[in-house]
Amino acid sequence: MNGNGFISWVLRSPLHGILSHGMMLITVTGRKTGKKITLPVGYYCDEGSLWILTSRDRTWWRNVEYAAEVSLLLKRRLVRAFAEAALDDASVEQQMHEYIRHVPQAAKSLGVRVENGNANAEDISRVAKDRLFVKIHQIT
Repeated sequence: MNGNGFISWVLRSPLHGILSHGMMLITVTGRKTGKKITLPVGYYCDEGSLWILTSRDRTWWRNVEYAAEVSLLLKRRLVRAFAEAALDDASVEQQMHEYIRHVPQAAKSLGVRVENGNANAEDISRVAKDRLFVKIHQIT
C-alpha cells in the first residue's frame, strides 16, 4: 500500500478523525475516459467553500478545469459538490495568502517566508506559478 492508499484507508475508517480536519477524498470523473478517480487531498474552509491547493504538474484537476460535479468523502460522509479550478496568477496568489493564513504550518514546506504574520509577497508570487487552487461548493 502506497502513501495515498494508506491515507485513503484511514479517511474511510473509524480512525478518520486523525486526518479529517484537513484531508478528504475527492472523486472526479475523467473528461476523456469517463473513469472515476479518487484521491486524498488536503483542504481548508473559507467563506463557505472548500479549497484544495495542488500542483500544476498533477493531472486530476484538469477534469474540473471548466467546472464539474465531484463527490467528496468529507469527515467520513459522502457529499456531492461542484468543483472548479482557479488558474489565473492573480487568483492563485490571492488564495495563496488565504491558504497560508488558514494553514500557517504549510508556509515552510512551500518555501514561503512569513514576516510579522504576513506571507512574503515575492515568495507567494514564485510559488503560485507552479500551483493552483480548486474551489469546491457543496451541493445542497
